[in-house]
Amino acid sequence: MWFYEAQRSGHLPSSNRVSWRTDSALNDGKDNNVDLTGGYYDAGDYLKFTLPLSHSIALIAWGAIEWFDGYQKANQVDYLRDTVRWGTDWLVKAHPNDNELYVQVGNGDIDNNYWGPDTDIPTDRPSYKITSDAPGTDVAALTAAALAASSYLFRNQLNDSNYADTLQSHAESLYNFAETAQPMQIYTQSVSASQEYYETTAYANQLVFGALWLYRATGNTQYRDKASNYFDQFKLASTPVTVMDWSDQTGAVYVLGTELDRDNTKYSDAAKKYLDAMIKGGGPCSFTKGGLIWCGSASDDNSLVPAQDTALLALLYDKIVSGSDYTDFATSQIKYLLGDNRMLTPYVCGVHMNSPHNPHHAGASGGTDISNINTSPPEEKYILYGAIVGGPDHDDKFYDERDDWAQTEVALDYNAPFLGLIARQLSVDTTEDPPYVSITEPRPHVTRGPRIEKWLIAVIVIVIVFVLAGLGYLWWCKRHAIANWRASRKAVAV
Repeated sequence: MWFYEAQRSGHLPSSNRVSWRTDSALNDGKDNNVDLTGGYYDAGDYLKFTLPLSHSIALIAWGAIEWFDGYQKANQVDYLRDTVRWGTDWLVKAHPNDNELYVQVGNGDIDNNYWGPDTDIPTDRPSYKITSDAPGTDVAALTAAALAASSYLFRNQLNDSNYADTLQSHAESLYNFAETAQPMQIYTQSVSASQEYYETTAYANQLVFGALWLYRATGNTQYRDKASNYFDQFKLASTPVTVMDWSDQTGAVYVLGTELDRDNTKYSDAAKKYLDAMIKGGGPCSFTKGGLIWCGSASDDNSLVPAQDTALLALLYDKIVSGSDYTDFATSQIKYLLGDNRMLTPYVCGVHMNSPHNPHHAGASGGTDISNINTSPPEEKYILYGAIVGGPDHDDKFYDERDDWAQTEVALDYNAPFLGLIARQLSVDTTEDPPYVSITEPRPHVTRGPRIEKWLIAVIVIVIVFVLAGLGYLWWCKRHAIANWRASRKAVAV
């Protein structure tokens, strides 16, 4: 959770453990006369987004609810409270009125061209919102889920009923907003500024996820029934198997529904079908030679996210349904992440000499030259303790290069499932050391072939297609000319 402190924006408390992080972005929201200071920077930059933050908070709260004793054993309860609350306090600020939710702070074009400390974050930092006239069903429902899950955590594990009431109130208001603002649509249809960064493709799974969490937080069966009705209306049981991440909580819906609506077997049937497809075959995933689950394009840009999210769902399902057999898979993914891999690398910054040394993070890098982020400085100035990086490639290779954001990017949603996975490990077994404890060799050296950007690959493919098409056309013309010549010769002979 140290990593989340490194992502804090706004006025920092005296207890903040990150010496190089300062008070920052203190005018956020002023363009719309609201206070949007605080919260978390999303990744290695200085943008703030409601959608991935809500997804992350929901996962952290869920893991903490199920394996709270893991946090107790590790003496991390106070840090858990602070981590969740720093996010939920901001989500409450971002919901100043019943039918208004701020979903982004900062301009991506400006922010992504800045590389440096939080003392010189460029402005302008515009704030963007959804309203009744410009709806966003997905983000409103997902934010409701995060606040409802956190409300349950604060009420039942952290013994703070007053704060739980506040979170529950905002969750119910936001869910009503998600349902009543018409037309129902994904939020980037209203806020195009987020389109390039965090765009979902549907809102149905978020509606069910939010309703299930509100049922758990309130005990109101109307929310259970809403979840069931939306689940059927949008045919979620028969949708193609998709990898869970910030954009799609369908897999989480199956597992959470299994836990909360046990008399309704449609959730448990869908959950088993989903996990079998993801882990045992028939879905979008396979495994690398080293044993990391690999889910096609979903793994290309951050391979450890599908691995962690799927492992978390597998362990949650195993906790709910006795006799299920997904724990070995989940354990293998945790061990891979913690050093049992080809690179002898725990993909957690700051825990071992082989940990990543160059996460893609402007503040931790200590550099200011965006055109030379790998060499200025040559190694990260500050250790980004606890951060999970994107992860290795399909060949289980990891190069630890700062500009290779697919491998070295860090983000709020990368660490969210990790907290639950480790809390569960501590809950069930505190005797086994993580793999990196026994690793004494340095990370093996691997060489990378020429790196070709995806856009250049696309251009090359298009050029090849046009060349082949041109050659085909020339061949056809030649065949046609020869045929005409033969026909003319035959005509002359006759």
